[in-house]
Amino acid sequence: MNNIPKIKLGLISVSRDCFPVELSASRRAAIAEKCKDIYECKITVENEKDMLNAVADVKAAGANALVVFLGNFGPETSETLIAKHFNGPVMFVAAAEEAADKLINGRGDAYCGMLNCSYNLGLRNLKGYIPEYPVGTATDIAKMIADFIPIARAIIGVTNLKIISFGPRPQDFLACNAPIKQFFNLGVEVQENSELDLLVAYHAHKDDPRIPDVIKDMERELGEGNKMPGILPRLAQYEVTLLDILEENKGCKKYAVMANKCWPAFQTEFGFVPCYVNSRLATRGVPISCEVDLYGALSEYIGSCITEGPVTLLDINNSVPEDMYEKDIKGKFDYTLKDTFMGFHCGNTPMCCLKNGEIKYQLIMRRLLEPDTEPDITRGTLEGDIIPGDITFYRLQGTAEGGLTAYIAQGEVLPVATQSFGGIGVIAIKEMGRFYRHVLIEGRYPHHGAVAFGHIGSAVFEVFKYLGVETISYNQPACLPYPSENPF
Repeated sequence: MNNIPKIKLGLISVSRDCFPVELSASRRAAIAEKCKDIYECKITVENEKDMLNAVADVKAAGANALVVFLGNFGPETSETLIAKHFNGPVMFVAAAEEAADKLINGRGDAYCGMLNCSYNLGLRNLKGYIPEYPVGTATDIAKMIADFIPIARAIIGVTNLKIISFGPRPQDFLACNAPIKQFFNLGVEVQENSELDLLVAYHAHKDDPRIPDVIKDMERELGEGNKMPGILPRLAQYEVTLLDILEENKGCKKYAVMANKCWPAFQTEFGFVPCYVNSRLATRGVPISCEVDLYGALSEYIGSCITEGPVTLLDINNSVPEDMYEKDIKGKFDYTLKDTFMGFHCGNTPMCCLKNGEIKYQLIMRRLLEPDTEPDITRGTLEGDIIPGDITFYRLQGTAEGGLTAYIAQGEVLPVATQSFGGIGVIAIKEMGRFYRHVLIEGRYPHHGAVAFGHIGSAVFEVFKYLGVETISYNQPACLPYPSENPF
């Protein structure tokens, strides 16, 4: 599925009319030389008519994200109106001065101009992405542009997204519920459906001619992990059902993800656990969050857009036993016991992120539904220890009061055998114990967290900031206490 935006960048330079226009144009050309895949608009913006012509030019070239370059001081009105008329993510950067012997006729004063640019964006209530240090040479700005691409991808994805849900939520999962209005404020559409609608669609796909090919693809992916081949036809039928629902219900949006109920009635009526199918779609940029977690689905999708790779949703589930810590972690890794926890979900983590992933049955559900028989309707989880490596644990959440809040923490999955079930890993995050208490608990976050495989905290932070998230928390170092932390 083509469910993640492709970025086509445009580059527009601006020039204040009392500065040589050639200065901005030549500096722009130097950036374009460093960034081979960027469209260089040859119109240098000095006034509002130039602005309209330049925006029309980059749009005609197919640009969906834009770099506005202050090659000199820049015209604060025209340059900021670019963001209004372009209607897409725009990054503003400025030129550094090049050499001591060019500080008379070749000085651009863009350092000064960036201040006026930011001020005017605020006056007009316009959004613009400004890097941490937005002034640089062509080489510096090329690096800023590379960092901007995944941010732009996520912003375009979010504003063109529909979340399709099938509920209602399981009893006692109010933690995954939140007011819907903030989705609309972000530009995200939400289509809520009944679990019965999904069941009807599933039955309508009985004997779908695509099912055999999906089964073969599942067998290929699972390899030796195909421990319960008898459940694959049901799972394949479900997969083609979801793919059709996604395609037929995008409506006015370009991209879609799902947030679906997956227990307890699901097993008795559908006849399987949907986790493996959820994992397969996550590898295609279509996260399907568990337990109708709408904000979980949105969080996962942001990670998919940034990394263009698989993501997962895990419970911040249980502590690491002290004997496991003493044997496998202490002295081998620079973490305390309170820095560690286990991230778990039934079986939705993609196969490529697991060590020796296998199709199994959901142990907890079997206790309730099939305690005295061979597992049948509780089959369908994809289980295994998560492959060790860097991760980013994060979540965007709507508050009960109707606001937006978020957290981000970078860490790693440790190479420690979990000795447990499900898709699970031993996760270490510096100062996790304090973060757990003063951000997750105190901030009233639900137990689900999105997980991206890699350290992408910087990009996630910039996306959240661009989207207008009011509070973005992180795991603060020991030297930086939380406001509510007892100093004694």
